[in-house]
Amino acid sequence: MSFLLDTMKKMEPLFEKGGRLEKLRSVYDGFATFLYVPDRVTTRGAHIRDYMDMKRTMIIVVIALIPALLFGSYNIGLQHTRAFGIVDWSLMQMFWFGFLKILPLIIVSYVTGLGIEFVAAQIRGHEINEGYLVTGMLIPLIMPIDVPLWMLAVSVAFAVIIGKEIFGGTGMNILNPALTARAFLFFSYPAWMSGDTVWIEGLTKGGAIDAFSGATPLAVAKLDGIARMPSAMEMFVGTIPGSVGETSVIAILIGALILLVTGVGSWRIMLSMTLGALGMGLLLNLTGGNEYTQIPAYYHLIMGGFAFGTVFMATDPVSAAQTNTGKFIYGALTGILVVIIRVFNPAYPEGTMLAILLMNVMAPLIDHYVVQANIRRRVKRVRTA
Repeated sequence: MSFLLDTMKKMEPLFEKGGRLEKLRSVYDGFATFLYVPDRVTTRGAHIRDYMDMKRTMIIVVIALIPALLFGSYNIGLQHTRAFGIVDWSLMQMFWFGFLKILPLIIVSYVTGLGIEFVAAQIRGHEINEGYLVTGMLIPLIMPIDVPLWMLAVSVAFAVIIGKEIFGGTGMNILNPALTARAFLFFSYPAWMSGDTVWIEGLTKGGAIDAFSGATPLAVAKLDGIARMPSAMEMFVGTIPGSVGETSVIAILIGALILLVTGVGSWRIMLSMTLGALGMGLLLNLTGGNEYTQIPAYYHLIMGGFAFGTVFMATDPVSAAQTNTGKFIYGALTGILVVIIRVFNPAYPEGTMLAILLMNVMAPLIDHYVVQANIRRRVKRVRTA
């Protein structure tokens, strides 16, 4: 490791002002700070000494995503064997089958997204943004496994350019980039996101048993009624069709624990979003209405992309609310909206994506009113003192 560090130090003058490669300074800085904690510190005035820069924070999130990635790889193989009647595959065979299917999606996601961010950094003369370290992993985990790679690349390009870079890059975007990519694919190529069999590798190419359905639990409820939905245990474990990273609540909870222990994830948003969805589900169970209102309230917490969205999407530190009180409001309203969209819009059975994107837009307004309320309270306290 010291050899690599020494080599990079010797190369650094080439990228500094006046060096032959000074135009590539942002590229060098991006690689250098990814491999090593920067040794630059302030020398006067108030400052903070902390090893946790943005890259380290993002890497912790990537680590938290690994359980969902590993289980998702296994589940790809499991669902494939179920769909095509394969009975002699071992657990490792199913895992490697799935991993080799998801790997190209991860590569395309990172190559496309980081390539655009490198170009944007060069044009602006800025440092390379760290945010795509997480986004590049999130996008493949929320896409259908059979999505064409060119479609994925177009979705990633749209999310990075329109969803983030046009606003100024990481820290300036108002929408979650990963969900922006999914929304682009959903509205541009809806057959790849809402079809009955897009969630099982190989089914979109035909050859599946007629009696087998590759639909997600929410799609099953829409097509065949809530009585045909998978059991709560199947949804909690994750052995059901769905996006790679969204099916296993157990794997997602392991990731949530990592985020909470390290202080990277917001427990306020996770808790309030869960309570908001559960409360709305219970309310609809009591009031009745269409058949979707009779879905047990706790089902909303373990089916679809709710758990994944709560832990990894709604808690995005850029697009979520920033104030502590605002986080509670933001999370609760997001959870409520998820259930409302699911129950009252049967044409679109999954509501997590739309709910989070809508609340991303509303987050600045929530923070504004929270801050204004705090100011009014303090002014009143001063006047009465």
